[in-house]
Formats: sequence, structure tokens, C-alpha cells
Amino acid sequence: MSEFDSRARVWDNDKMHLERSSAIAALLEKKITPKPSLRALEYGAGTGILSFMLKDKFSEIVLMDSSREMIRVCEEKKEFFSANHVQPLWFDLEHNDYEGKFDIIYCQMVLHHVMNTDLILSKFHSLLNPGGILAIADLYPEDGSFHSHTPDTKVHLGFEPYTLIETLKQKGFNHGEYETCFVVKRPTGVDYPVFFLSAVKL
Repeated sequence: MSEFDSRARVWDNDKMHLERSSAIAALLEKKITPKPSLRALEYGAGTGILSFMLKDKFSEIVLMDSSREMIRVCEEKKEFFSANHVQPLWFDLEHNDYEGKFDIIYCQMVLHHVMNTDLILSKFHSLLNPGGILAIADLYPEDGSFHSHTPDTKVHLGFEPYTLIETLKQKGFNHGEYETCFVVKRPTGVDYPVFFLSAVKL
């Protein structure tokens, strides 16, 4: 069982997860141009905290995650909210191709877990409709202590947002911008700021 499978049932008990998702949801709402059939993909959706905050903004949301237990929680929330337009999907996009098109793709605190970020960003581009929005919330560069409680976890030590924007330009995105959206405060006294970055597919 993976770390995320084992934590799925208690994930929503962490107040910080709720506060972070709320901050990101507020910024995402500013990026959304309402229209009759807006289709969204949350990549690495976890328990779907963020997407269930935004469920009334989209005609369809695909909640994609490679953790089976996280998706089980999403399925239970879908039933609880009677949210038939929300589609939990157990799927590993890193190692498989997905057929579909979306108007917006968003993820929070996921990219630093993706070993081949170049590949996943290319896949995001191919899955977006022209003019579609990509939104990424993740860590600024950190010293490696963020995951010190799980030392065997392979991760990137955060990202420089402006470097990420340049990479996205090379892949066919434009209008890249970012801002700090949240700060993860640990009991150790170390703070880990999180950026919110958005770009538009040409």
C-alpha cells in the first residue's frame, strides 16, 4: 500500500489541507470564464477536497488519481453530494495515455511528486482545448525538509515558478503568471510557501 493509500481515510482531518484547498479554489474561480459546458480535470485529485469546493463551477469534473484508496473516498463524496457530474477515475497518467479534452486542468501539491515533469506537462497540453487553462499550485524551492518525515519518498525540491513558465512557453502555453497563494506552517517552525501558477494553451 502506498503512502497516499494509507492516508486516504484521514487526509481530510488535516485542517491545513482544507485551508490550502480553499485558498487555491478562490484563485481558480478568478480564472474561470463561465460557459454552459466547462469540463475540468483535477490531476492528482487525492480525496477531491479542491474539486468538491468547485463542483458548482463546472459541467463535468474528472478527478484523476493513481491512489485507489483516494479515489474510493472521492466516490463516497460524489454519492454524498449527489454530484453526478463529478467522475472519480483511478488512473496513472504518468505511465498511460488518456483520451479526452478539457477546458481547464489543475493540480495542487502534485507536480513535485511527478518524476518526469516534462512528460506530464506535455500531456496536460495535449489534453487541453485551445484557450484552455492550466493551473498548478506547488512548493517554491525548499531544502528537502518538507518530506523529511518520509525520507524514502522521491520528490522534486519545489520549483522556481518563472522557470516553470518558461518551460510551459516551450510547450505551447502563454500568459503565464504566478503568485504566492498559501504558506504551509510546520510545528518545526519552518514555513513552506506555495505558489499558484496559471498559463493558457495557445
